[in-house]
Amino acid sequence: MQQHTLHPKKGSTHRSKRLGIGDRFAGRGVKGQQKRVGGSSKFSAAFEGGQTSLVRRMPKLGGFRNINRVEFQPVNTSSLEKLTIDKISRETLKEAGLIRFKNKPIKLLGFGKLTKKLTCFVDAVSASAKKAIEAAGGTIELPVKKVVEKKVRKAEDSKK
Repeated sequence: MQQHTLHPKKGSTHRSKRLGIGDRFAGRGVKGQQKRVGGSSKFSAAFEGGQTSLVRRMPKLGGFRNINRVEFQPVNTSSLEKLTIDKISRETLKEAGLIRFKNKPIKLLGFGKLTKKLTCFVDAVSASAKKAIEAAGGTIELPVKKVVEKKVRKAEDSKK
């Protein structure tokens, strides 16, 4: 037996029906959905036996996602209590395993008690966390926000 001599068993293969050739109904039967061009919706992924498909039952709009949203990494005061360090920064929190990313902003939250005096270099602080840190004698240093100055055209420039 050679590879070039192989062929399918007799009767196992059929010629495809040549639709649109000669016959009055073009080999598609008489009436109905299957007769039409593109009418085989039963084989599509969304067809559910005539029931309204899941795709069409879902709401059209997918909500709103603000592209300017700042997503903070939360750190609780109870987890700061467990640390042996008195200066809290991105690097120390990353080494301690309290945050996942160094480049994302950090926010301190006031869950739990704090008795240690800490100096915190973070991006944001909740009111309860600020109260707890200052009550323990610690300080918080937030980054200075950059103010974007709007360009105002002078009356002289517009006349020229």
